[in-house]
Amino acid sequence: MAFLSDSLDRIQPSATMAISAKARDLAAAGNDIITLSQGEPDFDTPENVKEVAIRAIRDGVTKYTNVDGTPELKRAIRDKLKRENGLEYEQDEVIVCSGGKQVLYNALLATLNPGDEVIIPTPYWVSYPDIVLLGGGTPVFVPTTAADGFRMTAEALAAAITPKTKWLIFNSPSNPSGAAYAHEHMKPLTDVLLAHPQVWVMTDDMYEHLVYDAFEFVTLAQVEPGLKDRTLTVNGVSKAYCMTGWRIGYGAGPAHLIKAMSKLQSQSTSNPSSVSQAAAVEALSGPQDFIPRNNEAFKERRDLVVSMLNQASGLSCPKPEGAFYVYPSCAGCIGKTTPGGTVIENDFDFVNELLEAEGVAVVHGEAFGLAPHFRVSYATSMEELEDACQRIQRFCNSLS
Repeated sequence: MAFLSDSLDRIQPSATMAISAKARDLAAAGNDIITLSQGEPDFDTPENVKEVAIRAIRDGVTKYTNVDGTPELKRAIRDKLKRENGLEYEQDEVIVCSGGKQVLYNALLATLNPGDEVIIPTPYWVSYPDIVLLGGGTPVFVPTTAADGFRMTAEALAAAITPKTKWLIFNSPSNPSGAAYAHEHMKPLTDVLLAHPQVWVMTDDMYEHLVYDAFEFVTLAQVEPGLKDRTLTVNGVSKAYCMTGWRIGYGAGPAHLIKAMSKLQSQSTSNPSSVSQAAAVEALSGPQDFIPRNNEAFKERRDLVVSMLNQASGLSCPKPEGAFYVYPSCAGCIGKTTPGGTVIENDFDFVNELLEAEGVAVVHGEAFGLAPHFRVSYATSMEELEDACQRIQRFCNSLS
């Protein structure tokens, strides 16, 4: 009798974490490694947020809280959603979790039954399909193209919907492509969804504040209020507030869904960290002026990386609207040979040989469901990015 659960066979370890682990091992062995594989801002958590957390510890805010979050944080989330997104939620329509990933996990495991289909545009964040599979559902992938800005079209969405469709997972700005949907891109999608009342929408807004060039973010229930009663709006403090390690994500949606998610959480992790919740209240309610300052730095980095990668032989790199990733095509390098005699047969070979030859860690596109591409995180210094892009250019130019 097998000891491990059969459900584990349906999923894979996170590819981004695997690449980052290999890069750390190479660096520990004395190699000069630049890691561009992890989605984590290099800016520190704002001082006012850290000070609130320190005060919370000193004041004894170190006990269990309500499973689904403190009243104070729920109020801050509700205020944020009303202020920034024009969305109004009651206290029982909000849940706080240990990171955005747990929000997705709770929602999918609380709602999926065998045979249920979940539509996921590609390229996708690596965890989406595996969480669907773990919940017993079936991922249905809808490919996008660089020509369409890596945005799913209404026609493609309509074609993917069947009587078994339960969810659409929607991510804007996107990890890994950085693609973002403006109002005019989103409205045709909401029109399709209105015609299919059995389809719920999970909108992952984690990169909401990381947009550039005067792009105006909108979330799906904001564009079409008629979908609010079957939309779970997911967000958190990890990216814009530089709080990845604090592990606070949140979801807002219909009370019966939130209740089911809380029930699941009560038998898994219980409440998120009390100290992190206190810090998140300050993040959402305190000064926001550091966000545009950080964005200016991210935009400068994006422009550098896009320019330098487009100068590399065999690469083509679109300029994204948001997040802190680019998703270049390496199609022009497939079939070429390294100086050591290895043939680049796919994007995994490309990123593996790049790491071995030049010490630059990026993630292959197959992990995100759309090849031959690779993801570069530009959430690091200009100096390191310039060095990394020069190494990528050198590697590409060495192929024959």
